[in-house]
Amino acid sequence: MNSMNSMNSSSSNYNVSSSLGGRDTATTAAAKNVIVLALGLIINYINGTLIHTFRKHQIFCMNPRYILFIHLVVNDMIQLTTAVSLFVISYVFYKINASVCCLIIVFAVFTTLNTPVNLAVMAVECYIAVCFPLRHAELCTVRRTYILIVCIWVLSAVSIIPDIFLTLATEPLRLFFSSIFCERDNLFRHPVSLQKRNVSHTIFLTGVWLTLFFTYFKIFFAAQAANSADKSANKARNTILLHSFQLLLCMLTYVGPMIKTYFILVFPQYYVQLFFVWFIIVQILPRFISPIVYGLRDKTFKRHLKKYLLCTIRTDIKL
Repeated sequence: MNSMNSMNSSSSNYNVSSSLGGRDTATTAAAKNVIVLALGLIINYINGTLIHTFRKHQIFCMNPRYILFIHLVVNDMIQLTTAVSLFVISYVFYKINASVCCLIIVFAVFTTLNTPVNLAVMAVECYIAVCFPLRHAELCTVRRTYILIVCIWVLSAVSIIPDIFLTLATEPLRLFFSSIFCERDNLFRHPVSLQKRNVSHTIFLTGVWLTLFFTYFKIFFAAQAANSADKSANKARNTILLHSFQLLLCMLTYVGPMIKTYFILVFPQYYVQLFFVWFIIVQILPRFISPIVYGLRDKTFKRHLKKYLLCTIRTDIKL
């Protein structure tokens, strides 16, 4: 029951060394931090290039699909930055000021909840484009897209802001001036917060999965009706499959505490190594999928993206 209550902690998986900091040698700890930092910088550099490409070309700014995509990229950058920061902090400082921790956790929770909802909205946009092509321009406008993005952030706020007020009301004020190991359960530890978190995440993920299944099968049948000749339908179907895979990886965050317990019981001698690999798979890999979905699969975006990446490479060579 305790593992279920601590389930869905968006930051608990970041802190691989929460109870193991002393079990890593200095060389191993340094190597892990270098790997995590390097992967984080590389992915954020690619995502930063995607954002630069988006801003430079009006064709992307006027397309709801690309606006949703770039919102997902920005969200991934924030989430990856918080994950890497908490990982490094857990090794270097171990404990930090609770107020600073609260700020990091809020961003981590916001972006963790934004990702599945954003994927669901993108799936619906694909569905409308394939199944209602004549109404796509009417239904999927730039204005409505930005309104949806605001709604996504509001939904995330509804999930985390009550925890902040509940903590302020039930915890002594000195908690926010103390030093704690930075994870969500150490900050928002009231039983109501734990129960609300489980319920809200269940609702979020159930709604998202139902949306993905509905849109996928609708697009699948549309492609079948067109004798699979509709390339846009097939591409949209593959895109939703990639979204589903990305969502599946993101969902692994919510079973982190149970996996941690399993590793301790079954592989106690390899626990540190296994949980580090788990961190890479759950926190790093999903952030790398977003550039693939549109940045590399979309011909228009790929052409412009390649130009900026190659330009950067040529500049470095000349220097």
